[in-house]
Amino acid sequence: MGKAQREAGGFSIRPAGPADVGLVLRFIRELAAYEKLEDQVVADEATLSQQMFQKGRARAVIAEYEGEPVGFALYFFNFSTFLGRGGLYLEDLYLTPAVRGKGFGQRMFCYLAQVALQEGCGRMEWWCLDWNTPSQGFYRRMGAQPMEDWTVWRMTRQALEALAEEGTV
Repeated sequence: MGKAQREAGGFSIRPAGPADVGLVLRFIRELAAYEKLEDQVVADEATLSQQMFQKGRARAVIAEYEGEPVGFALYFFNFSTFLGRGGLYLEDLYLTPAVRGKGFGQRMFCYLAQVALQEGCGRMEWWCLDWNTPSQGFYRRMGAQPMEDWTVWRMTRQALEALAEEGTV
């Protein structure tokens, strides 16, 4: 899905390009404010540009309504050893408050599902904060299921550096 999705009702989705890095960062900050995690955003335009467009580690799409940007989704591909194929991991999807409830979130998920299928992915996954019950209801209505019996684990930069210093392979 490299091209913009056909505009319908003034709403369209298009792949983000290098010129959109500032816009992507703006939406990341708005999402962080919504999730009360503003203090955790350390990304900057230079880093996003390098990681997304030079190293190809993530892709993004921009949602527009009546010609104005109103949201984004950022995703990347992972791999399932059990399925033996890739998956689409949705890191973030955000729409501005003014356009929520218009069906645009579902249209963004439809677009991403099409990308996943075109790429031969076996699944699409994402995280959702436990307190975000409106989003959880939305995901369930689309047919998504929460994962049971799994806990997300994370190593921060400090932990990675400490582990790496323990020795070489």
